[in-house]
Amino acid sequence: MTDESERNLIAIAAPRAVADTRGRPLADLRISVMDRCNFRCPYCMPRETFGDHYRFLAAAERLSFAEIARLARLFAAEGVRKVRLTGGEPLLRSGLADLVGELSSIDGIEDLALTTNGVLLAVHAAKLRAHGLSRVTVSLDSIDPATFRRLSGGFDGLERVLDGIRAAVESGLAPVKVNAVVQRGVNDGQAVDLARHFRGSGVVVRFIEYMDVGNRNEWRRELVVPSQELRDAIAATWPLRPLAPVHRGEVAERYAYADGAGEIGFISSVSQPFCGDCTRARLSSDGNFYTCLFATQGTDFRAKLRAGAGDEELRRLIRTVWRRRDDRYSELRGRPSGEPQPRKIEMYYIGG
Repeated sequence: MTDESERNLIAIAAPRAVADTRGRPLADLRISVMDRCNFRCPYCMPRETFGDHYRFLAAAERLSFAEIARLARLFAAEGVRKVRLTGGEPLLRSGLADLVGELSSIDGIEDLALTTNGVLLAVHAAKLRAHGLSRVTVSLDSIDPATFRRLSGGFDGLERVLDGIRAAVESGLAPVKVNAVVQRGVNDGQAVDLARHFRGSGVVVRFIEYMDVGNRNEWRRELVVPSQELRDAIAATWPLRPLAPVHRGEVAERYAYADGAGEIGFISSVSQPFCGDCTRARLSSDGNFYTCLFATQGTDFRAKLRAGAGDEELRRLIRTVWRRRDDRYSELRGRPSGEPQPRKIEMYYIGG
């Protein structure tokens, strides 16, 4: 059977995805399996807030692997085709490969990925791949040791992260992607160095504009480095050519090095919001369903699960929540409203 024939069969067999008020289908599900992290990145979990006495979820408060797998099957039945495991730091969750194995066997899920800070990746990469993980994304904002230490909240683990990336490549978790959040006056002058480090390696670096996720990172627009500025700096060293999107809802603008040394990407949710094509749902580690990274409230699925709700009741709830979805925070960011802004969900709680 040809690849084209296989794609046609998948298209015929796939159920019609439920769509929101703006016609955006439910296609992607990000599942936070752990609210804890071993980093204290200032833009996500600053140490002054998330110190030794901060109360994270108890084990019983998190969804079990069986509960996660059940919900993933129901989301797949409503059109989800891509699942990404996130945190906090997902590799802190014991036995994660077992969950990967369960999720990889679900009908309809065509792509299963993981986002990690990479410190524990060298230990787990081969096992995750063997259990069915497709791809991995590593959050790495700098390859300068001092800047890395600053942006990880004092963690001396840069070489361990780089070892994890190498292990992921060797295990076949391809393409391995590196996500770098860029802040003015912090690591903007190191973008070319980061691109240089991974150029020609097969690892795809994606530069992300600094966003006002959560409530504790003291975000200011003047700290945002527009993607155009970074793209111009990199293109001045290595000419780039644009690449077409692979699918609807792709958040990164992709570019190839003109000399064939791979590709890079730019995620521009501040300077060029892409809410109009967002197909992502999010499930927190304690079972709340959120329809936006900048959400202020979610829908509690854990309570429904543990009260004995049946599959059809849960599927109806998924459809109901998504159909009334009208989120477009990035498009509205900064517009005067005359009202106090509600508190957003923290990024460590629902993943980036």
